[in-house]
Amino acid sequence: MEVKITQADASTWIFDEAGVRFFLLAGTERALLIDSGMMTRNAKELAESLTKLPLALLNTHADPDHIGSNREFDRFYMHPAEASNYYKSRGESGEFVPVWDGEVIDLGERPLRIIGLPGHTPGSIAVLDEKNRRIFTGDPVQDGRIFMFGIQREMHAYMHSLKRLDTFADRFDEIYPCHGSCPVYPPLIMELYEAAGKVLSGEILGRDEEVHGMPITAYEAGPAVFLCDRKV
Repeated sequence: MEVKITQADASTWIFDEAGVRFFLLAGTERALLIDSGMMTRNAKELAESLTKLPLALLNTHADPDHIGSNREFDRFYMHPAEASNYYKSRGESGEFVPVWDGEVIDLGERPLRIIGLPGHTPGSIAVLDEKNRRIFTGDPVQDGRIFMFGIQREMHAYMHSLKRLDTFADRFDEIYPCHGSCPVYPPLIMELYEAAGKVLSGEILGRDEEVHGMPITAYEAGPAVFLCDRKV
């Protein structure tokens, strides 16, 4: 799988694997890979070709398009609410180091704050790089197709997460999601909140589709498309 690598600045790299993104952030002491791709199996090797700093991995959540190179790492950061998704649903292995909402991972003059974003998955998290006024949001904040179907995903929780995330919006100028356009900008957060509310209220009508063999309903909701459980 060919991976396109670009830089947001001298210490931030963007890996693009045909529309699936993951990121490398470097501080003065350590480097952190945020997610590890979908088809990519050498994300660690790629990252280590760009920095000689000790490298760690953090997963924004455990969907398969974010954990492709996890087996290169013996340990990785992840919210504990993703453990069932990672080990039971995906059959993966390795030791996770728990990260919690509000925790700070300091790479050396580059503190990264973890912000919980349950809804897309129970343990979805964002990584706030306050020094550089960027936030890395995984899947919940984007202008593409947001998966909200399946037992682990829940729109009410998603809306609460967006509303809380908006309280941090004065701390970042750019949002770096794993899909869709990159970067996107803080007003998108409340645009998604309002659109999700319209889906829940029935104000937006959907169309029936199949994704990965599962019957779903897709809602064109302005800033994004929500893929939700099909109502029987």
